[in-house]
Amino acid sequence: MIEETKISRIIKSEDLNHHGTLFAGRMSEWLVEGCLIAAIKLLGRPEDIVCVRIHGMDFVRPATKGDIVELKTRVALLGKKSITAYGKVFVNENRIPSVTGMTTFVTVDKSGKPYAHGMSLSEEYIRENEEIYKMAIKAKNQR
Repeated sequence: MIEETKISRIIKSEDLNHHGTLFAGRMSEWLVEGCLIAAIKLLGRPEDIVCVRIHGMDFVRPATKGDIVELKTRVALLGKKSITAYGKVFVNENRIPSVTGMTTFVTVDKSGKPYAHGMSLSEEYIRENEEIYKMAIKAKNQR
């Protein structure tokens, strides 16, 4: 069973930009890390996963010092050698995501060559996650 990954963080002074809001680079780091954890939980071999693409991030509202952010990530699409994960970020338990984004990873062997991971998503999982599955397909086709 593929589970949603949840990570919480508190925004500290060192996470802020010159406007006093959460620095986009820090949020990007956290989102990619959350997506990576979702991929690792599925594959079970962190040493075999490398990031190949950050599909972009959409920022809807800012976060500031002292805010609690909760990242929720899950696998959105499996290719033959790839794992794409989708993430959304909520600030202070707001029910509307403040940030969303997607990242694709490739499975590699010890010499760094991509290999087929042999996994697939069940039809039930795809149905339950249809929105992010379609978003991942669209992102994949925009290369």
